[in-house]
Parts: sequence; structure tokens; C-alpha cells
Amino acid sequence: MSTIPSRLSRVARPSINSSESRSRVLQLYRDWYRSAPEICTLYALNHSPTYIRHSLRLKFEKNRYVTDQRAIDILIHKSRLELQETMNVWKQNDHVLGILLANSEEEGPKTFLQKFYEGRDEEAVAPAASGVH
Repeated sequence: MSTIPSRLSRVARPSINSSESRSRVLQLYRDWYRSAPEICTLYALNHSPTYIRHSLRLKFEKNRYVTDQRAIDILIHKSRLELQETMNVWKQNDHVLGILLANSEEEGPKTFLQKFYEGRDEEAVAPAASGVH
């Protein structure tokens, strides 16, 4: 498959109002959603397109309550860039797995034993001169 750099590229432009940004986000979500089977095929993933779509949904849900218009435009631009790089096969399998599948399940607060097994306990470590007791 030959790579066409301009494939899927869009002009980075700010949204005029919240309804336009909403429609741009929905279009971006649809593009990601429709490309899930092709991503599985291109990168020979051991995951189904349904699982890829689920992890994409979680990524979009994570930013659901962002209200700053400039932040939304930046998130749209970054996600569009990731889609273009993914579909043009400019990434390695590990990159795709890291972006799409890593941290798809939100972890709750860790217990002391979980931190102990990882070898760290951030709350117990405070610099001596910080003034924090």
C-alpha cells in the first residue's frame, strides 16, 4: 500500500462556536469509528474492531466535559493528526496499542499494597524542605 501524505489531512482552523466544534468532534469520532476494522487489518492487531471502538469511545468520553473552545480545537487537531498517522501506517504496532488500548480502563485509587508491589509510595515521600507534614 502506498502512502499518500495528504490522505485524511484537514486544515487546522478554529471553530466559530460550540455547535460547530460539536459537529467537528462528532465527525472525527465517526472517522475513527469507521476506521477501526482497517486499523485492525493494517496493524494485524489481536483485538476485534469492537474492542478498538470501545477504547476509542473511552478516549472521547474522557474529554467530554472540556468546555474551553481553544482546548477543544487543539484536541480535535491532535486527534485528527493521530488518525492520519495511523491510517497512513506511519506508526508501529506498539504506538497504536499504546494510543488506542493502553489505559482504556480507568484505575481507581491504589491501595498501599498495590503501590508497594510497584515499588513506590508517592504520598509518603515528601522533600524535607517542602514544609509539608
